[in-house]
Amino acid sequence: MARNKKKIVILGGGFAGVECARQLESEFGDDPEIELVMVSEDNFLLFTPMLPQVASGMIETRHIVLPIRTVCKKTKFYEGRVKNIDPYGKLVTLWGTGDKRSISIHYDFLVVALGSETNFFGMADVEKNAYTMKTLNDAVMLRNRVIDMLEQAENETNPILRKSFLNFVVVGGGFAGIETAGELMDLLLDARKHYPTIHKEDLKVIVLEALGMILPGFNEKLADFAKDKLVERGIDIRLKTAVTSFDGNEVTTKSLDENPRDSIDTSKVDSIITKTLIWTAGVTPVNTIKRSMFKTEKGKVIVNDYLEVADFPGVFAIGDCALHIDPETKRPLPPTAQIAEAQAKIAAKNLVSLIKNSEKEKFVYHSKGQMAIIGKRSGIATFLGMNISGFWAWLIWRNVYLSKITTFDKKIRVFLDWTIDLFFDRDISRLKLMKRETEKEYKLLDEVDDVW
Repeated sequence: MARNKKKIVILGGGFAGVECARQLESEFGDDPEIELVMVSEDNFLLFTPMLPQVASGMIETRHIVLPIRTVCKKTKFYEGRVKNIDPYGKLVTLWGTGDKRSISIHYDFLVVALGSETNFFGMADVEKNAYTMKTLNDAVMLRNRVIDMLEQAENETNPILRKSFLNFVVVGGGFAGIETAGELMDLLLDARKHYPTIHKEDLKVIVLEALGMILPGFNEKLADFAKDKLVERGIDIRLKTAVTSFDGNEVTTKSLDENPRDSIDTSKVDSIITKTLIWTAGVTPVNTIKRSMFKTEKGKVIVNDYLEVADFPGVFAIGDCALHIDPETKRPLPPTAQIAEAQAKIAAKNLVSLIKNSEKEKFVYHSKGQMAIIGKRSGIATFLGMNISGFWAWLIWRNVYLSKITTFDKKIRVFLDWTIDLFFDRDISRLKLMKRETEKEYKLLDEVDDVW
């Protein structure tokens, strides 16, 4: 029996990986002939749509993380980072560290759902000095940074230095950037009452977007509504503006023409003094994917209509690391949680089909709608074919995302956080945290491996 046992290995514990594991558990959870294995760098699923609310102090840190072992109870779990994927030998190798040894895992079927990392487009100074919004650590560090800037500005007498403390620049006008800007302004306005020398007009949140509109892909009228609301609340939105450098004290920008990818109008160079730049302007697949044996384009794994990897039957790639072209727009699908979960369901179905020798199903994406919150009980949504803005869109956003949290205790915790925020001010305590050493270790290992 053990010899005939089939092992399905899922790489990645994000929305795509966890949803795929849950679907496979419902089919094979009690089947002694099938073994399910998951590998993830963290032992939790991070509910990324709520990261901006963690950064603003509305939601407690632990309330948007779901322990994978409680969500995928019938899947063997390994906490570790993938070093190498050998599709010919059907072997996955995990990095070792000072505390744990490297291990190798054999598979019969593989699902690659390793997600993405922040793309700085080769700007080393931006990568070194900017804050990001990809991880729980990022959200906590950003909140600490904002409070630290308020503390320093409160007693600063140099007007230029004080201005740099109170200018906050968000790069990227997509969902992450706009929601972060809205929540950041909420935090600043709520916290301001505790800092007597800081006035509302002193606080500046600036959004820089290279395109001619925010929230690309959204209904144009709703995107314009969001822009008007954000501007009304004091947020400065600068379109067709690209960042060229950031040294930790000053952001240098250039204005773009109608076709930013082809040319740059170098006559319009500007700068913004700030100590805090938040980068949400793009993602790129992780290094493990880029150096793998899989065929890639722009770093993403090329998949067919069934989400299988070219040349390797039984290997699937889903989520941010997979390149799937939308037949309608002829463009790659955007890296969203909604698409990742939809791909996970089809990949799981096709794995079942392979094992049971039945017909596979092509992946066809049908959007269920789009939503974004823009701060202070206001949002925009395309839902059930309707375009909604304002309070009702904000309410729909909350209900939809609350329903997506899989465990009852986390639903209650998030709901209570939202309720408490209606009646009490946000906490302005600053927790002094350091970046995890393991992040530095892994980055060093990646650099060494790239050299080899």
